[in-house]
Amino acid sequence: MSPAFGAMEVEHYSKGVLLEPFVHQVGGHSCVLRFNDKTICKPLIQREHQFYETLPTEMRKFTPQYEGVVSVSFEEDEDGNLCLIAYPLNGDHDNLENLDNSDCEPKSKLLRWTNKKTMLLENEKISKEWVRQHRKEEKMKSHKLEEEFEWLKKSEVLYYTVEKKGNVSSQFKHHNPWSMKCHQQQLQRMKENAKQRNQYKFILLENLTSRYEVPCVLDLKMGTRQHGDDASEEKKANQIRKCQQSTSAVIGVRVCGMQVYQAGTGQLMFMNKYHGRKLSVQGFKEALYQFFHNGKYLRRELFESVIKKLTELKSVLEKQESYRFYSSSLLIIYDGKERQEVAVDSDPEDLEDLSEESSDESAGAYAYKPTASTVDVRMIDFAHTTCKYYGEDSVVHEGQDTGYVFGLQNLIDIIKEIRDESSE
Repeated sequence: MSPAFGAMEVEHYSKGVLLEPFVHQVGGHSCVLRFNDKTICKPLIQREHQFYETLPTEMRKFTPQYEGVVSVSFEEDEDGNLCLIAYPLNGDHDNLENLDNSDCEPKSKLLRWTNKKTMLLENEKISKEWVRQHRKEEKMKSHKLEEEFEWLKKSEVLYYTVEKKGNVSSQFKHHNPWSMKCHQQQLQRMKENAKQRNQYKFILLENLTSRYEVPCVLDLKMGTRQHGDDASEEKKANQIRKCQQSTSAVIGVRVCGMQVYQAGTGQLMFMNKYHGRKLSVQGFKEALYQFFHNGKYLRRELFESVIKKLTELKSVLEKQESYRFYSSSLLIIYDGKERQEVAVDSDPEDLEDLSEESSDESAGAYAYKPTASTVDVRMIDFAHTTCKYYGEDSVVHEGQDTGYVFGLQNLIDIIKEIRDESSE
C-alpha cells in the first residue's frame, strides 16, 4: 500500500475517494485533481515518478512532498456524466480502513460501489425525482461550460468580480478557467480510451496551496530549453519555436499561468500560458509586478522572502550534477487575503481589534503596516527531467542545468528591480 495511506482512517460507507478539479491549477496541460485538502494527484508519468523517488535530499524543500500512488477509475452514468474515483494501488476496494477521507467531499458527494461497480449516491433516502432533476441541472452546467471553454480559448487574461457575501477562496472553484479546462480534457481522454482501459495510476503530491486562505499562484516555465531528449523532431522544433518567440530564449523564464486576488477591486485575475508566451521582457516584468500587487498596494513585504528562497534554490541547483529540468515549472505562492491596516499612532496590539470595515478607512487615518508573510517557492512538473543516474537515458548530461540557473538569476534580478523601483 502506498505511503499516503498510512495512519489514515475512513468511514465505513466509503469505497473510494471522489476526485475533483484542483481549483488552483493555473498552468500545465496535465490534469491535477484534489484528493483531499492537503493532497492532490495527477497522472503518473514514469520519468516524473522516478524523479520523486530518487530526489536528492537538498532539493526536497523545493518540491512538493511525494505521498505515493493510487489507482484511478472512472464510471459513466446513464446521462453520460463521468466521475473519477481513487483507490489504493493494490486494487483491493474492500480494504480501505487506512484511507483518509475526513477532509474529502461531504457524504452526499461520496460514491459507493457495489460488486458490479454500479454507482449509487451514498444517501439512499434522496428521491429519484431529486436525482433526475440534479442530473438535468448538471448536464445544463456541462453545456454551459463547453460554451465557456470556447470563449476561454480567445480570452488569455480574465477578471472575475468576487461576490462580497461569499468566501473568496471558495469562489476559485467556479471561476478558475484553466483548472476546468484541464479537468474536462482529462475526462474526455479517459472516455475515448474506455474500451482499452479503465484503470490509471496517479501520483499523490502535497497540496502546496493548502496553508493559504486565498492562494495567489504564479507558474513560471523555467529554462532556455523545453524539449526533452526523447522528443520527436516535430516536438523539438515546436518547443524551440515557443522558446524563441517568448522570453524563454532571452531570460530563461516565461509566464505559464497566474491567479491573483486583487483586494482593491474585489477581483480574481487569471492569466494563461498563451498570454505569457506573447510577453516581452518588459511585459514579463509588468506581469510580475501585477502578481505582487493586490489592487491597492504592492506587497513589498514579500520580496525579501521570495528573493532569499530563489537564491537558495539557485545555489542548490548549481550543485546538482547532470540534472536537466526540461519543461519543468516553478511556482511562487502567497496568501492574497487582505490584512488589516493599523492606525499610524496605534498600539500594535490594536490590530486584533480592528474590524474589516476599518481597513477601508481613508489613507489619512490608516497606514499599511507590513507583517511577516509566508511565500512558497517550489519546482514542479518533471515529466522530461533527466539525470545520469536514471540509467536508461541515451543522452547523459554533465554539470548543472545552466538554462534553468540562468532563468533563476534573471528572475531574481527582475524582482529586485521591482523592489528597488517601488521604494524610490
